[in-house]
This record gives sequence, C-alpha cells and structure tokens, in this order.
Amino acid sequence: MELIYTTQRNGFDPGKRYRNPIHFQCAEDGVAKVVVIGDWPKVVEAYEEAGAEVTVVEMPKRVAVVEGSAPLVYDRLAAELASIGVIVESFVVKDLARPEGDLGETADRLYEVLEAVNAGIASLQRERDGEVQKVVGLEQDKAELLKQNEALKAANADPEIEALKAALDKAGVTYRSNASKESLQKLVDELPKA
Repeated sequence: MELIYTTQRNGFDPGKRYRNPIHFQCAEDGVAKVVVIGDWPKVVEAYEEAGAEVTVVEMPKRVAVVEGSAPLVYDRLAAELASIGVIVESFVVKDLARPEGDLGETADRLYEVLEAVNAGIASLQRERDGEVQKVVGLEQDKAELLKQNEALKAANADPEIEALKAALDKAGVTYRSNASKESLQKLVDELPKA
C-alpha cells in the first residue's frame, strides 16, 4: 500500500490514499511506500524505521506579489504582520497587549475582536462567580431552615405522643410518623397486655 502525507485541501487523485501529517501518531501497518509532502520528520522517521520506502517532496515556497512601491509596501506588511504576532501571542498568554504605533487595518481589527472576546469572557466569569455566591447563600439558607425545622419539631413534641410511640416501638408495631394521637392510642390499646 502507498500513502501520501500532505496538508493540501483539494486536488486529490481519487486513486491514491492521503493522510494529513498534522494528525500523525504512528506508522500504519502494511505500508510499502510513503510520499511525504513538506517537512514532517516524525512521519519520515517512523516509516523508515518500519521499513517503508520514503520519498520527501519539498513544499513549494509561496511568494506574495506586491504591486506599487514594493519596498514600502513590503515594510508596511511586515510591520503589520509583526503587530499581529504580538497581539496573538499576548492573547495566548491571557494578557492582551496593543503594540505602539499604527498597526494597520487588519491588526487593528484583530485587536478589537480579541478585546471584545476578553470582555465577553470577563463578563461570563463575573456572572459565574455571582451564581456561585447565590448557591453558597442558598446552601446556608437551607442549613438554617433545617435547623429551624428541627427546633420547631422539638418544641412542638407532645410528651403523650412520644410515650405512645415509644410503647409501639418497644412492641415492634409500625405506624405512620405523622400519625395522630388518637390513632397511636388505638394501636397501643390493641397491644396484648403483658
């Protein structure tokens, strides 16, 4: 089997098998010949170790044709590209920075977009933190209400009802936890006399 490793997105020959070297993890079994387009040393090394015939094809260099006063236009494009690089790298490390001077239209727009993204993220973080505080407050309220409920139960306990329940528990008789005093008395009256 022959494989072609390339990052191209179109122009595929339907009779050939292609793989994207960006996703390469290991050499595939049963491959006798590999063509690697571009600089992908891990792919080359893995297939050479597996005993496959490996051919490396150098990627053609892309050249931009700039019309007009070429050195000035080139310098402006190089400066804008450098500004874009600074903006992207500062965004990656979560400390967005705007380079000094005239950035150029694309770099300015990129900075505006990333600044809006940062503002959106900060807003979501504030919302999240607010919701976390609400949950903490609700948990505290719940704990307080449970304490109050237990205190009310203890304060409203009728000693006669507790005595009837104790007698039924001792006899192993089941009853509803919210049974009335009358129904508990009836169950106690039905107990066999010892």
